[in-house]
Amino acid sequence: MTQQETDQRIGEAALATDEDGFVVDTADAEERESAHRERGTSRPITVVGHPMLHRECRTVTAFDDELARLIDDMFASQRAAEGVGLAANQIGVDLKVFVYDCQDDEGARHVGAVCNPVLVELEPERRRLDDSNEGCLSVPTAYAALARPDYAEVTGQDAHGNDIKVRGTGYFARCLQHETDHLYGYLYIDRLSKRDRKDALKQMAEGTPRYETAPNA
Repeated sequence: MTQQETDQRIGEAALATDEDGFVVDTADAEERESAHRERGTSRPITVVGHPMLHRECRTVTAFDDELARLIDDMFASQRAAEGVGLAANQIGVDLKVFVYDCQDDEGARHVGAVCNPVLVELEPERRRLDDSNEGCLSVPTAYAALARPDYAEVTGQDAHGNDIKVRGTGYFARCLQHETDHLYGYLYIDRLSKRDRKDALKQMAEGTPRYETAPNA
């Protein structure tokens, strides 16, 4: 990282929050994603069977330039693979951080990064399930219907270590749940029935990823 890049990062402000304390991750979404991606370098995507995907990741404790570079690389990798969310272990890094560039069902574009995410448990009356199809960059070319709540809240920290809250509806809610799962060692296929999991793995075996993948170690 050059001194100019370091100075630029120091000047990056934390996202504003709304009246409920949730980050306004729709503001300047295109500009922020582009800045991260252009600084970053795309890395290969780990796929099901890679040990990093099947265990809980380490807590982020250092909010430094190394973390900032990782987040940039994650945005670059996410775009190269045409994804809407990416967890650090999907590029082989054992840290609890994910990035996202995802639209909700109303078409609003959400862009951000969350360190040490925790999914908020919803009250029963707020749990309306959506059984849409779900896919994953780490299970390439496979899709399966999976019921998840159509609203989600995640707490965590931003790249500077500030406490943040993120919320989403529809497809973005699914993204937040999916990426948080990754960092605790779960793939979406782990939530499927044995039959549906087997079918998803068959789809993966018969397909060809459109992006670079990492060999399973």
